Amino acid sequence: MSVKVLNVKEDILGANEEKAKKNRELLDKNHNILINIMSSPGAGKTSLIMQTINRFKDKISIAVIEGDIASTIDADKISSQDIPVIQINTAGACHLDAIMIEKALDKLALEETDLVIIENVGNLVCPAEFALGAHKTIMLLSVPEGDDKPHKYPLMFTEADVVLVNKTDVMPYFDFDIKAFSAAVSGLNPSARILPVSAKTGEGLELWFSWLEDMLK
Repeated sequence: MSVKVLNVKEDILGANEEKAKKNRELLDKNHNILINIMSSPGAGKTSLIMQTINRFKDKISIAVIEGDIASTIDADKISSQDIPVIQINTAGACHLDAIMIEKALDKLALEETDLVIIENVGNLVCPAEFALGAHKTIMLLSVPEGDDKPHKYPLMFTEADVVLVNKTDVMPYFDFDIKAFSAAVSGLNPSARILPVSAKTGEGLELWFSWLEDMLK
């Protein structure tokens, strides 16, 4: 009797890709820009989003989709800025997927929104495998994590349109080689923009804001 092989991962990713395409079609129809921000836990995604909101909230309409395994801590911070926010608790899943994003988009007034920001679940493995329908993908790495992460988690950096190196304000206290890091990222993804920033002090954020403004034109 022959053995039947089930390619479960391929089936799951294929179905997710189709749903992601429909998400993108919905966003394009409503003239929305969707960016997906990925990082490890504690790298500074929420701080970056808060800085971005403060810079643009008087110019454009922003909504946020927050992904976490549990809690609404980050969503509560965003909501305090009078920004529409949808919390997705994955109940153990290490990433968001296109179906989750579809449900979140259904709860947003897309016709009144210019920019939707996804804060993905903090993880350096799974999030990059699942398309969401985003127009651009942002990878955020913090200085304390070390400059070797492109070698250890290549897919995260391969999929990124922009790589932000956050917490540059503590660079003097860590053995982080920005030149070696940039060379590693460029070797994986020559088209990725690499921007050193500090979401705490604001250092370097003007380049991030400028990139985002160009996206929104």
